[in-house]
Amino acid sequence: MTIDRATIFIDGSWVASHGTGTLEVTNATTEQVMGSIPDGTAADVDAAVAAAKAAFPGWSATSREERGKYLTRIAEELSARTDEIAELVAQEVGTPVFLAKAIQVGLPAAAFGAQAGFLDAMTEEETIGNAVIAREPVGVVGAITPWNYPLHQIAAKVAPALAAGCTVVVKPSEVAPLNAFVLAEIIESVGLPAGVFNLVTGVGPVVGEAIASHPDVDMVSFTGSTLAGKRVMELASQSVKRVSLELGGKSPLVVMPDADPAAAAARSVQAAYLNSGQTCSALTRMVAPRAKLAEIEAAVKVAVEQIKVGDPFEQGVFLGPLISERQWDRVQGYIKLGTEEGARVVVGGEGKPEGLETGYFVRPTVFSDVTPSMRIAQEEIFGPVLVIEPYDDLEEAVAIANDTHYGLAGGVFGTDSGEAMKVARRLRAGQVEVNGGQFNPFAPFGGYKQSGIGRENGAHAMAEFLETKALLT
Repeated sequence: MTIDRATIFIDGSWVASHGTGTLEVTNATTEQVMGSIPDGTAADVDAAVAAAKAAFPGWSATSREERGKYLTRIAEELSARTDEIAELVAQEVGTPVFLAKAIQVGLPAAAFGAQAGFLDAMTEEETIGNAVIAREPVGVVGAITPWNYPLHQIAAKVAPALAAGCTVVVKPSEVAPLNAFVLAEIIESVGLPAGVFNLVTGVGPVVGEAIASHPDVDMVSFTGSTLAGKRVMELASQSVKRVSLELGGKSPLVVMPDADPAAAAARSVQAAYLNSGQTCSALTRMVAPRAKLAEIEAAVKVAVEQIKVGDPFEQGVFLGPLISERQWDRVQGYIKLGTEEGARVVVGGEGKPEGLETGYFVRPTVFSDVTPSMRIAQEEIFGPVLVIEPYDDLEEAVAIANDTHYGLAGGVFGTDSGEAMKVARRLRAGQVEVNGGQFNPFAPFGGYKQSGIGRENGAHAMAEFLETKALLT
């Protein structure tokens, strides 16, 4: 049975697209078509933006309490449909279902619920001398979202935008879009005013570019590749609209000289391979002391060989398939490139794991003797591929860690937490974990350098959707 969505959500109603085409959605494990969506057009974007623009005056004038009630109800409904959404995302993306429940559904629900709480603490005005400083919603927001954490990335934009008093037009990834329809159903069921939330499906070069270039869109919030982010910024610049970008990463984990090799290896593998490595903040570069390289390689090999790869619905599986054949081909190309560049395979390699010929499965792979000049050390692979870059002293370790045009995330792992924190402060990245510090969904998330502009999550996220006005008296 396939899930065929024939309509999009505009101005509070399910309506037919102006286009006549459809896009197929493929199950990452079976390689079979699991559903379809409308192949939207620029005319659909025009209609959605018009609805959002018309709804903005009313929504922006609602009280914080009223907006908070809507956000809380959305969070509750998402939680109530956890199993359904998790199973859907597990099929679309390949995330093991136990992780999908916690990450692919739990985090989006938390995002909506948290923004309701942050509204209570928000200071709308302050006084500086003869000036009253007011904060007002930026207006109509276009949200263009990726496929790896599809619902979470929608929630990370929509929740704070709605909390701030903005109206939104969402384009989900056409590769994993079905979960977005569930959110639209929930938003319809809680009675959010018509036009406040709009959903248009389609491909980036058509729907995404129409949103980014639309003169009545006041802000674009985009998550995706750095290359696509540059295109969004280019289009948005023509109308000088605000842009928030959460882009790629090639994040390091610096293993301190005093670190326990087994503990460091376990954390590194987990941080690199979450969601089959399809995580923008994955710590895919292990910067390791050369003096302990042999021990660390042996520990990493053991850690990787203990990972269960397979069907996302099978108990004990940590590594599901990649999302698509295109992504599988991309990752295979990088694994082949690594050997051509002279890196040494510690474990894994090209091809599919034994017994998993159907599905976009990849052998979890580790390269060592990797130098910063290699492409596998510089380019985002977006698969379960970890590279080990040896260093001789901490100055070199920091230099290697920062030797990238990305700056989304990083990590430091060692016995002496004080020394580890000192190194963490030197990493040029928006979020750095120390000794396996867990992801905090309420802490600001975003990048330095070509990893993006702006911050998501928590109270900092709402600030992205607010304008500042000075009233002089």
